[in-house]
This record gives sequence, structure tokens and C-alpha cells, in this order.
Amino acid sequence: MKTVTFTELRHRAKKYFDAVERGEMLEVFRHGKPVALLMPVGERGLARWRRAQPLKLSGASLSQAIRTERAETRS
Repeated sequence: MKTVTFTELRHRAKKYFDAVERGEMLEVFRHGKPVALLMPVGERGLARWRRAQPLKLSGASLSQAIRTERAETRS
């Protein structure tokens, strides 16, 4: 695993992201301390990042409940 400073990563991001695309892993250091790992996602990793689905709940909508409560407090 290669190591790189945050500043170096910022200045040469393309170089390091190209290396990650080739399968390399990078450990990023900031102020001498490790702060991140950059690694290829791969096919298994992509499945974890699928698009979120909206929640479908039965009952009154939250906005309708708020409007009703506001109307009742104004009366």
C-alpha cells in the first residue's frame, strides 16, 4: 500500500486516482496522521452504493399534520 500526504494528493489527484483505478490502495496522511484509505470500489462495492428508495408509509403526511396543528393553535 502506498502512502501519500493530503497536500500531495490535492496537487496530483489525477495521478493518484489513476493508480487507484489500476487497483492500488493509498493511505492518506494529514499532519503526520492517517486520515483516509483510497481503494478501488470493485463490483462488490458498487452493489453497496445503490440508489436509495424513498420510504412509503401509510397514514397522514407530515406536512398535513403540521398544517392541522398550526390551524388548531391559531384558533
